[in-house]
Amino acid sequence: MVSKTNGKSGLAPAIGAYLIWGFLPLYLLLVKAVPAFEFVAWRIIWTLPLCLLIVAARRQGQELRAAIANPQTLAWLCLSAALIAVNWLVYIWAIQHGEVYAASLGYYINPLVNVLLGTLLLGERLTRAQWVAVAIAAVGVGLLAEGAVTTLWISLTLALSFGSYGLVRKRVPVGSLPGLTIESGLLLVPSLALAGWYGTTRGSSFLVSPGLSAAILLGGVVTAVPLLMFAVAARRMPYSTLGFIQFLAPSIVFVLGLTVFAQPLQPMQAACFACIWVAAAIFVWDLVRRQRATARAAS
Repeated sequence: MVSKTNGKSGLAPAIGAYLIWGFLPLYLLLVKAVPAFEFVAWRIIWTLPLCLLIVAARRQGQELRAAIANPQTLAWLCLSAALIAVNWLVYIWAIQHGEVYAASLGYYINPLVNVLLGTLLLGERLTRAQWVAVAIAAVGVGLLAEGAVTTLWISLTLALSFGSYGLVRKRVPVGSLPGLTIESGLLLVPSLALAGWYGTTRGSSFLVSPGLSAAILLGGVVTAVPLLMFAVAARRMPYSTLGFIQFLAPSIVFVLGLTVFAQPLQPMQAACFACIWVAAAIFVWDLVRRQRATARAAS
């Protein structure tokens, strides 16, 4: 697989982001009483001040202003902001309505989307072993999708929205933190309007209890930290490789679906799970093999 990176490893931030996203359903249990639309609004509202504080601490104000002043960059960030908002909304709605496996399937499909985007749009190339891994993963996803036709819209929306979001952020010439800050700022006005509408018509969830208020406030941290990690990883790693690391998050969600959410595992789902991990093992083995060969050649 050929791709230009900046020389720094994106592996650690990628694993960190996907671990947080994998355990995100546990956090969503704390805020399950908050309607999905309202909770997405609160996530955005509390993400922005956190990002601004980090921008100030890291003295990235000049980079932030430069990105805002660039019409092309701002236009791309408008698109990425819309994509991530759709992704958040569908994911939260799915978890709240017990569609844990549909949400998990979406992020199993997403690496295949990443591979497709990476090869078609970024000029990345896969080795023969990696194509075998992609084929096995596709078979697994197909097996799972066969038994989930009525909820497939959830999975496809999650996969396509997040895959497209990562591609946009990889191509936009702006740092991860300033980019997320601008995205949150672009979504702030509609988020305030939505939170205000819920407050006047149904009662604000933020005022229900101190515990729920604290859980909603935590949404800013839970939102900002993994997205920052992901944006860093997306700029440092081949997009196809990043996609296969993503299997970590849906695998955790699958385990949570079996244990915490007590959802029964159907035979097709078990077969998909097996195919995905065989594919991931082949992909990782090929990466390690080629890295060792490169190291031997360099020495």
